Amino acid sequence: MSSQAHVDDATGAHAAHQFTGQGPAARAGPGAEPVGPAPMPRGADRRQRPPANPDKGAAGRGAPPGRPAAPDRRARHTGAFFTTAAELHALVVPWLQQGLANGDHVVAALPDAHIGALRAALTPAERAAVDFTAHRDFCAAPGRTMALLHRLTVLHPGGVTVAWQPDVPLHDPLALREWRGFDAVLDSALARDPIDLLCVHDSAALPPAERSAIVRSHRVFPAPHRPGPRSWSHAATPGPPPRREPLPEPRPPIRRLGVDPDLAALRDRVIGAAAEFGMPRGRVGDLAVAVNELAANVLEHGPGAGGIALWRTPGRGGVRPRLVCDVFDTGGGLTDPFSGYFPTDAFSVRGYGLWITRQVSDFMEVRGGSAGSLVRLHFTM
Repeated sequence: MSSQAHVDDATGAHAAHQFTGQGPAARAGPGAEPVGPAPMPRGADRRQRPPANPDKGAAGRGAPPGRPAAPDRRARHTGAFFTTAAELHALVVPWLQQGLANGDHVVAALPDAHIGALRAALTPAERAAVDFTAHRDFCAAPGRTMALLHRLTVLHPGGVTVAWQPDVPLHDPLALREWRGFDAVLDSALARDPIDLLCVHDSAALPPAERSAIVRSHRVFPAPHRPGPRSWSHAATPGPPPRREPLPEPRPPIRRLGVDPDLAALRDRVIGAAAEFGMPRGRVGDLAVAVNELAANVLEHGPGAGGIALWRTPGRGGVRPRLVCDVFDTGGGLTDPFSGYFPTDAFSVRGYGLWITRQVSDFMEVRGGSAGSLVRLHFTM
């Protein structure tokens, strides 16, 4: 899929997923202005871009009439299992109806197999008010999904209710690990956003270990003895995030580059290396933006010394090939594996680039210590 690098500083909209978060009654028409800055010109230095301003932007434009911002409301991240379509509807329909009753902007993002029956379970007025969005938009990549959820609350500060069925890529260890990390950090990342998020999972399709991981990453869960939307019970505080093991060594052939203060020249070399590895043209821009942001961080906030390595992983077992890019900073200041997931990162000098990089890459891994910091980016070919 082509995904030209256009992200919003404060709201995280991605060009390949111009999901506006506006329902049928208020959906933006063709050519609607995306929230945030214009795409970065290829020759531009991201250090010259003005910083995001949290006091301006789309927060007011997206609010439904009469629905002021909800400053005291916080995110509620709820999980639930179902085994039959009837159980799924018993969970999702009242959740959506409650959101509508609260005056929220309401979104349903479920696989196509469930959408028809879900629509039929709602009244005509409810169907018209619920935004049935493409399931793939919510499952594109962890960083883009986090930005999408946050953007909904910027567009609709009075409150948002979402019901979705996350993908669980059991065939892809990297993707499974990164989506688990997304689930583990979501409560903290969106803590200040007025959003009620229901994640439903087909328990019959999941092994016991994965069901346990899902339970650990959700603060509220339906009571097992009374499955249903009125039997919510508080689970224990979510467990620790997945362990972050050392990253494997790059696979030859490897293309190595230095971190050059001339960012335009560096982007050209990265684009050339990507072409050598057969990266689709539609994704080269994403790679160039990501490397630009990380290299700028090395130059501005580290010792100015670092390196870049690019290589390609083979596709197997239903997993497509990926272009992988390491950006190493000898300074070692970046140690949080969840860097770039928090919307507030967009308003800090160094976090700005990490917030953007999470969105334009498919997966982003961070390791750091006294010997240096490593950010590994994955782009599906």
